[in-house]
Amino acid sequence: MGAVMGTFSSLQTKQRRPSKDIAWWYYQFQRDKIEDELEMTMVCHRPEGLEQLEAQTNFTKRELQVLYRGFKNECPSGVVNEETFKQIYAQFFPHGDASMYAHYLFHAFDTTQTGSVKFEDFVTALSILLRGTVHEKLRWTFNLYDINKDGYINKEEMMDIVKAIYDMMGKYTYPVLREDTPRQHVDVFFQKMDKNKDGIVTLDEFLESCQEDDNIMRSLQLFQNVM
Repeated sequence: MGAVMGTFSSLQTKQRRPSKDIAWWYYQFQRDKIEDELEMTMVCHRPEGLEQLEAQTNFTKRELQVLYRGFKNECPSGVVNEETFKQIYAQFFPHGDASMYAHYLFHAFDTTQTGSVKFEDFVTALSILLRGTVHEKLRWTFNLYDINKDGYINKEEMMDIVKAIYDMMGKYTYPVLREDTPRQHVDVFFQKMDKNKDGIVTLDEFLESCQEDDNIMRSLQLFQNVM
């Protein structure tokens, strides 16, 4: 490869000969073709057409191309399992333990519960979290908190998520958090959200409470930022 590049560079300082240029470009074409064929054999899942994803998300085709390139660099097979997802996510929170929050986040991405996240799953969720409406973001957040997917959030589920977030942020947060801070946070949330005091929060209660309370909205925004 180095010899070929050297030959090509030297040709640029001399009079160009068409046959040499054609040979070079043919070589490039053949090399790219071989690399594409090798990539095809490695990838076990290829995403839907970009035009279809563009219609289904709030990203442009160019943005989807950039996102797919990054996704493929991290996950050459075209899908990511939970263990790999945890490893990737942990890199962004080196001072804390991100494993539990990554676990919950992975299952929120894995909407079909197949044990793997495809590029389509990834960009669909990212589109909602980055560019969705307030209602769409809140519905997605509700689904994250609804760990057992029964359509309700109970205090234990919310406690698990909030504690996982604090664990992920680590002991270097400022101001330093007390150990009972997650429980206090959950108690405040539930007092405001559980309108009929039946011990569970429905989607309607969640949406209503969040949108009428600026403090809750700000708190939820902080949690969405750890996406």
